[in-house]
Amino acid sequence: MRLLLIAFFSLMLYQISAQTAVCARCEIKSLQQAVNLAEPHDTLIIKSGVYSVVDLELTKPITLLGENGAILNGQNKSYVLKLLADSITISGLKIINAGKSYTKDYAAIYASRADHFLIENNTIVDPFFGLLIEKSSQGIIRNNLVYGENVKEDQAGNGIHAWHCSSLQIYDNEVYRMRDGIYLEFVDESTIEGNYAHDNVRYGLHFMFSNNDDYISNRFEHNGAGVAVMFSKFITMKSNVFINNWGPASYGLLLKEIYDAEVLDNEFTENTTAVFIDGTSRINYVGNVFNRNGWAIKVSGGCYANRITGNDFTGNSFDVSYNSKMNDNTFDGNYWGDYTGYDLDKDGVGDVPYRPVKLFSYIVNNTPETIILLRSLFVDIMNFSEKVSPVFTPDNLVDQTPAMNAFK
Repeated sequence: MRLLLIAFFSLMLYQISAQTAVCARCEIKSLQQAVNLAEPHDTLIIKSGVYSVVDLELTKPITLLGENGAILNGQNKSYVLKLLADSITISGLKIINAGKSYTKDYAAIYASRADHFLIENNTIVDPFFGLLIEKSSQGIIRNNLVYGENVKEDQAGNGIHAWHCSSLQIYDNEVYRMRDGIYLEFVDESTIEGNYAHDNVRYGLHFMFSNNDDYISNRFEHNGAGVAVMFSKFITMKSNVFINNWGPASYGLLLKEIYDAEVLDNEFTENTTAVFIDGTSRINYVGNVFNRNGWAIKVSGGCYANRITGNDFTGNSFDVSYNSKMNDNTFDGNYWGDYTGYDLDKDGVGDVPYRPVKLFSYIVNNTPETIILLRSLFVDIMNFSEKVSPVFTPDNLVDQTPAMNAFK
């Protein structure tokens, strides 16, 4: 019995010492002091109040848990929090006045060589970089709000920026008015899911040299461009929404030098160009909706063995645009809103093949000023003659089995 009591009280003492409150009226008033005194795996409860925090280094496993109204003020000097160890949790904090610099990548939360970290439920206001994660893995970044006041690309950093990382889970975050909402470079085997990136200066999501990643059910709205995926392979892009990404060089989705990827069940609505592909091969585009875009799919050079099937094309100015007469891609079984063929056997498949590339799109690619003729009778006659006897557009770019009804 005595041994049981000793064990019980030892456990109680451990639990008491494992949690430390920080506030103006507490025994420990400074977050720096609390971190210095904490043992590995302790939890620091940060009470409501404003705390001046500059370059606070976390070099042991620890949890910083902010109560409602807990604010860290970086005084516009440098980094605010630095995560330099494994198994660190940052939750429930509002971080303001992180430093800004054109020579250093200051961030509200910076992590380097930190594995198994958790950053959740934080609000980061007008930082240079919101979260900057380097050479880290097995981290979770979820349900954070990061926003700035940026209008120029060269004066802003990214909301969530990861470099040379693996096995990250980035989900349910909202990022706006930053340079890029989410930026990944050399980030493998990671998932980006359920995020809302809007009104960012450059891209909602931008990643390069990153393989075996999934981005699922994100919403990219009113960014300079929605998403840019470059120099990567084995990417799954599923159930995302790309909406209202307008501008002279804007895209819903830009793919450059991408191989062996899946673009599935996405919605592209009211983008200048829904999907622009350049040097991409062996990609499946299945179950997507292209609605009221300028260009639905714009194909540049070096695109081979791509499969476009089971998609809806409705209300776009141009469904498909090519800049050459060569085609090595398959268009099969799509629904085309302006298809005028018939279905005599009532099997849901048009009896007349459909040619989605219009001659006028070829002309606009070479002479953009001609776009003012888009709705003219002359253009309609020109497109009809090219469809009957193709001369300038790829003669083998034909959907042999166009769907009579939209899939969604």
